[in-house]
Amino acid sequence: MKHDFNRQGPAAAFPPLLRRPWRLPHIGDGIFGAAVVAAGLSVLLLAGLMVYELTVHARLSISEFGIGFLWSQEWDAVDRQFGAAPAIYGTIVCSLIALALALPIGIGAAIYLAELAPSWLRAPLSFLVEMLAAIPSIILGLWGLYVMVPWVRTAVEPAMNDYVGFIPLFNGPEYGVSMLAAGLILAIMILPIITAIARDTILAVPQAQREAMLALGSTKWEMIWQAVLPYCRSGIVGGAILALGRALGETMAVLMVIGKDYKISASLLKPASTAASTLASEFNEAAYPLHVAALVELGLVLMGITLVVNILARLLVWRVARAPGAFRE
Repeated sequence: MKHDFNRQGPAAAFPPLLRRPWRLPHIGDGIFGAAVVAAGLSVLLLAGLMVYELTVHARLSISEFGIGFLWSQEWDAVDRQFGAAPAIYGTIVCSLIALALALPIGIGAAIYLAELAPSWLRAPLSFLVEMLAAIPSIILGLWGLYVMVPWVRTAVEPAMNDYVGFIPLFNGPEYGVSMLAAGLILAIMILPIITAIARDTILAVPQAQREAMLALGSTKWEMIWQAVLPYCRSGIVGGAILALGRALGETMAVLMVIGKDYKISASLLKPASTAASTLASEFNEAAYPLHVAALVELGLVLMGITLVVNILARLLVWRVARAPGAFRE
């Protein structure tokens, strides 16, 4: 008897004894589903355990200073008075400086790599960008201390005092180590992250988008500005927020170039402190439990800032994705 494989399929050509009726249906799907659910819940469990442990070890500081810890500007280990306001201010300002400097350069570099660079140059430049992202922060900190800080002290800060010194933001002592130097080193650190993510999102734009715009008579710049960037702007915003999260928590490179002045100052040219740099510089020197608890609470505050930034980032990406002309998955 000749079997018709086209109509009945190959399974119908074999006797029932050769089939596997004993196999439990969908058992693999159930195991896989349980595994991925457990993996997802483990991430939430780990984050919850981190918050719990930080809260337990910061309990003494929380009970001593209460909510006033967030806006108190005093950090005096001798008088046992601690406040987080200067560290919060320094963390946010340094990160915003870095983002303001790195974002336009990173997007411009990504556009060049994805749209304008010749094919023989695109791969080497992309490799260099990714290699820059892999440089350890301590190496960048050493470079910043011995190369960038002297340049800031002898060239950048005198020029700011001479030409825009009437603005309090750009008026101050010419030390080199400053909030501006910390912002610059952070900009260098997050630049490859922004560039790499923006490049990948630009390359993900369908070629038909470009061809349609060019067919309408647009120039290459008009095609990039009106057809490519609006399509991938949610990805670019997401990459920028990811880079901002890296800047908020950076420690060693910032510690080496920011100096140490636990005060809120309007000038970017003065030394300052961030939450991460304060933790790194003082944790080994904490001599009594309240000091340790205050440092742990400062770490808890930094974790809260990162959480708030990520929540705001998700809302921003959602709004950008829903804007007219944006790509919707």
